[in-house]
Amino acid sequence: MFDLICRPARFSLTTDLDMTQTKTAMTIADIMSREPECVSPDTSLMEIRHLLDQRGFHHLLVVEDGSLVGVISDRDVLRTLSPFLDTRSETPRDVRTLAEQASDLMRDDPVTATPGMTVREAATLLLDHAISSLPVVDDGTLVGIVTTKDMLEYYRGHDA
Repeated sequence: MFDLICRPARFSLTTDLDMTQTKTAMTIADIMSREPECVSPDTSLMEIRHLLDQRGFHHLLVVEDGSLVGVISDRDVLRTLSPFLDTRSETPRDVRTLAEQASDLMRDDPVTATPGMTVREAATLLLDHAISSLPVVDDGTLVGIVTTKDMLEYYRGHDA
């Protein structure tokens, strides 16, 4: 049996407060990707799969008439694809899943961020909604995307 020994944390209150203030001062506009990959609602799952595989993205934004209408993650694609595709067990039904459209698998009414939102506020949104990306919208116009990877890179760069 092991005895648990807890030692009090040693920190300077002013240093920790200053670090928090520095982290929250930066906005989403400072860390977002400004040219997100977008598809239309009628883009086929085959095209979406190809884009994600070839470009290494984990999220695609679905845009119609210049407005954000949904988000597709690589996990949404994996849930929709038949596990038998490209195997000896593949059937015509499995191949038909590739004809599904972005509108069939996207998450409509996505949670969004604004460029002026703090990194901390956006991180809270990601955690509270159990999502890994936030489209960034300014006055109804899509201007970028911020992901958990962007957040981690930000916090790594601001580690004391």
